[in-house]
Amino acid sequence: MPSAFSRWDSPELRASIYQFTVYLPGGIASVFLGIWLSEHGIPADQIGVINALPTLILLGLNMIVGRVADRADDWRTALIGISLISALTAIPMYFVSEFWGILLVWGLCASSNGLVAPVIDAATVRMTRRNGTDFGVIRAWATVGYVVGAGGFGLFLNVLGSGAFVTLFVLMVVARAGLAFLLPRFRAPKPQVTLADAAPEAVAPPSRLKDALQPWFVLPLLAFALVNSSNAVIGGFGALLWHENGIPSYFLGPLLGFAAVGEAVLMFVWRRFGGRVTARNMILAGAVAGLIRFTIMAFNPPVEVLFLTQSLHAFSFGMGYFGVVHFIANWTNEANAAEAQGFFNMLNMAMAMLALTVFGVLVEFFGAYAFFYSTVTSSLAIGCVLWSLKMRPPKSLVG
Repeated sequence: MPSAFSRWDSPELRASIYQFTVYLPGGIASVFLGIWLSEHGIPADQIGVINALPTLILLGLNMIVGRVADRADDWRTALIGISLISALTAIPMYFVSEFWGILLVWGLCASSNGLVAPVIDAATVRMTRRNGTDFGVIRAWATVGYVVGAGGFGLFLNVLGSGAFVTLFVLMVVARAGLAFLLPRFRAPKPQVTLADAAPEAVAPPSRLKDALQPWFVLPLLAFALVNSSNAVIGGFGALLWHENGIPSYFLGPLLGFAAVGEAVLMFVWRRFGGRVTARNMILAGAVAGLIRFTIMAFNPPVEVLFLTQSLHAFSFGMGYFGVVHFIANWTNEANAAEAQGFFNMLNMAMAMLALTVFGVLVEFFGAYAFFYSTVTSSLAIGCVLWSLKMRPPKSLVG
């Protein structure tokens, strides 16, 4: 681990502690939410709507919040505010039990929760580039947090029951709000030469985000959004679908957690070999992995095979996401870092909303065969990356 982590007050360590909490609430929701909703009499198509509404809200908020975060004195200020809002909006979950109430409260709760990741990732990647430390190691702790939420707390589903969902979720978002106050300042106190500046680039990053939004730039972001929409589907329906198809409940948390374990391992070791792969080729590899993974899932395989397909999450999400983060950082300016990440998240949320809505209907009629929807989106993603590469071939590893 880099020497930057040797001091308890290092900015990398404090960012890592906060990253651990970013996906911890979502990990708990991926195991408990679908079953909790089903036990409240909510059918699959309405579960799809409940899962899709936060993405609809995020469509309108991501770029706005990113722009506000970029204008703040530091991204830390925005993260404290978002974390506090996320904690406050979770508390009303105790008081709803029917569709419309759950839809409204979960929409506000999950959407505010979803605003955290793009800002912390944009801030962290800029800080690590400036300090010469490893973004992958810091970001990996977010995945470890998801593993603890899905795999760790998920093991207690049989013991605690789905009724424990709300309490567990609230505790996690409140803890994250408290830890946000320990975050370091991410911006440099004065202009400095960064590692990105020291490395020659084919083209200087534009100072305005709208100048970067060329088709060759947008297509790879869309590609990952298409693949990642199926990861959202697994978060919303995986545990419920596997449970209904006879997978014992004690496997549900470990199945979801196992996917994230592979992702975390890849992130921890990425710096050793990742510099040899261009950003768009990372996204392409993620799309190919998604095509294989979700097509196999469509055939409702036994639990042993599901563990193998879940291991592909390291590539369908982990490698693809790394590709996106570095692609954005390479081709945009620090002045619009969070806004650019917000634009990507807007695409991501749009595809996730579409997938969750469509998948909820498909599950009603086709069961596990609904995963063929993901086969189609992964194939489209491969086409998007290849098209971008044809439009603008990479001239160096920034591509």
